Amino acid sequence: SLVSGVPLSDFDADVTVVGSGPGGYVAAIKAAQLGFKTVCVEKNATLGGTCLNVGCIPSKALLNNSYLYHMAHGKDFESRGIEISGISLNLEKMMAQKSGAVKALTGGIAHLFKQNKVTHVNGFGRLTGKNQVTATAADGSEQVINTKNILLATGSEVTPFPGIQIDEDTVVSSTGALSLKRVPEEMIVIGAGVIGVELGSVWQRLGSKVTAVEFLGHVGGVGIDMEISKNFQRILQKQGLKFKLGTKVLGATKRPDGKIDVAMEAAAGGKNETLTCDVLLVCIGRRPFTQNLGLETIGIELDNRGRIPVNGRFQTKVPSVYAIGDVIAGPMLAHKAEDEGIICVEGMAGGAVHIDYNCVPSVIYTHPEVAWVGKSEEQLKDEGVPYKVGKFPFAANSRAKTNADTDGLVKILTETIVPAGAGEMINEAALAMEYGASCEDVARVCHAHPTVSEAFREANLAASFGKAINF
Repeated sequence: SLVSGVPLSDFDADVTVVGSGPGGYVAAIKAAQLGFKTVCVEKNATLGGTCLNVGCIPSKALLNNSYLYHMAHGKDFESRGIEISGISLNLEKMMAQKSGAVKALTGGIAHLFKQNKVTHVNGFGRLTGKNQVTATAADGSEQVINTKNILLATGSEVTPFPGIQIDEDTVVSSTGALSLKRVPEEMIVIGAGVIGVELGSVWQRLGSKVTAVEFLGHVGGVGIDMEISKNFQRILQKQGLKFKLGTKVLGATKRPDGKIDVAMEAAAGGKNETLTCDVLLVCIGRRPFTQNLGLETIGIELDNRGRIPVNGRFQTKVPSVYAIGDVIAGPMLAHKAEDEGIICVEGMAGGAVHIDYNCVPSVIYTHPEVAWVGKSEEQLKDEGVPYKVGKFPFAANSRAKTNADTDGLVKILTETIVPAGAGEMINEAALAMEYGASCEDVARVCHAHPTVSEAFREANLAASFGKAINF
């Protein structure tokens, strides 16, 4: 039996995964559990990719801890009858807690690899054949892995801003913004998408004056429902974040005193304006990491957005080479990559391959959280799809009132939610959608009282019967 003219006995692996982010490491573990001899190649010193090292995990640590500090330092605790004095910020210790969480989780992946008999190879993996990956270590040494199947899960990298040089000190990407050594007096964020509002919130809570400059006319990025976006923006502004929407950044200049002048103008064209800050955070998005992977050596061409084209089984035009996660089409989300990784290797083993991208939820982990799954009202209108709207404000939810946390609402079309804890509640919506439940089905499910999730039931009541009970 031959693959590409090479006897099967000569292969060192059944599946070689390039990249150990959420998609890659999960795929490697699943492949090993399915009985494949599995290798995972990772260029960085630690496993976990962007998400665990400089993305989802450290940002959530800072979001949580900065929110606790904000609660204690502001009027919130006092209004709840909790009187504290002498609150101060130890940023070094806060960063250490963040780093400890990252270290524990990345180390946990290494432990899972050992438990599941996944071979970890440290080095930059590139394709040197349709059934071969060469891993180049930091010292230049190479290791060749002959393999039946190759799974590319190399993720994404920060999109650079033309003309602005990132130094990760005062001009930072999301990576540098997770490790600042001091709270800047003034911060400008280029981009008011998910990453911009999350990291802007962190530093605003810790005492920085934050202004987010966004080319689009709304906050929250692509896919968010416009009604939800406007509600979300009002809440963030009430917290102290400032926004300049519909605004184009022209460039940035460092001054002799260390401050940074940021030049901008109205996106539609207009009078120039310059704002000054101590730290400039550039977060205009991410792009697929596909450079120097050797794709061209086996005839794989990228699409017009730098992504790897794949079929419904995540195969490239070369049947032995697969790709998942941020390097292929679809939202750049860790959980999307995880699901694709599992489904992809199940397909290699002969299993069914199915994923409904309409049921993949998105979450912004500010306070309150914003989460949505399915299509926005604008998308439904554009597609001419008939729909009903059901809304329920958290101001009318008993648990939200007892928590003194009533900002936001639940909006049901396909499902869009803006409460505290939306990231948890959205999974109820995703489950309902995945299994074809109607709004009435959800409305007829008994929900524990008092809970915030009752608002989700009430919005479904409003969508299916025209009226909620408690509003």
